[in-house]
Amino acid sequence: MASEAKKKSGFLETVKTIVYALLIAGIFRSLFFQPFWIPSGSMKETLLIGDFLFVNKMAYGYSYASCPSIRIASLGINIDAKNICSVFDGDNARLWGSEPERGDVVVFRHPVTGLDFIKRVIGLPGDRIQMRRGVLHINGEPVELEDAGVFEEVYGPQGPQGSRPRCENGPVGTGGLCVKSRQIETLPNGRSHPILNIAMQGTDNTGVYTVPEGHYFFMGDNRDNSTDSRVPQAARGVGFVPFENLIGRADRIMFSSAGRSMFSFWTWRGDRFFKGVE
Repeated sequence: MASEAKKKSGFLETVKTIVYALLIAGIFRSLFFQPFWIPSGSMKETLLIGDFLFVNKMAYGYSYASCPSIRIASLGINIDAKNICSVFDGDNARLWGSEPERGDVVVFRHPVTGLDFIKRVIGLPGDRIQMRRGVLHINGEPVELEDAGVFEEVYGPQGPQGSRPRCENGPVGTGGLCVKSRQIETLPNGRSHPILNIAMQGTDNTGVYTVPEGHYFFMGDNRDNSTDSRVPQAARGVGFVPFENLIGRADRIMFSSAGRSMFSFWTWRGDRFFKGVE
């Protein structure tokens, strides 16, 4: 009997330890840093498919979006952040809020689907944003652009989704060299970052977007392969993103996997450990 009681007590202690660990991890994830694995190529070359980073949730304060969504498709679990923290939803405000700077790379909740996206802040409240022949214009002025050669990668399936890159020199066969034009774009506040271009398309020539108060305009660095604020929500794009939908700022890549899984350590990219996100 004593042995059975001891086993039962040991089992309960193990369960309690696991529960406490999960609670601590949940609190840490909700308040401080959220892990994020880059699933698409919309932010190349700043972020590559397979980059693993932690999002700084303290950068912009807290809102309902700071709560994690729990989605496990294999188990049929889909618990949205709004269901967990609905009390904080609806006023487009944040606790200890701090506004993002133009050029920040930010993870945010899609205003319609609720899925996590990562893009660069281009337009602040009140800004007028327009694309003219592939050149970004902010408040009527073109941004500074400097040609910077080409971005090269091997054409083939990338990441767990097996997506293939678009190429300026396409069509390219599997294993061939996929090339995109590369430029350095400098925003009005002096922040610079690389952008990639593939071909002239609809999102390279747009009307003027006037960013509403309390909202932000986001774009991907891989300009011709990014669904972002240039595409309205009615057309399954991002549109303008409310302040309360920001989750946090991407500051540093921890490691990067070029394979189908982030656990395939033999595919980790040696030049991206603890790499800062510019």
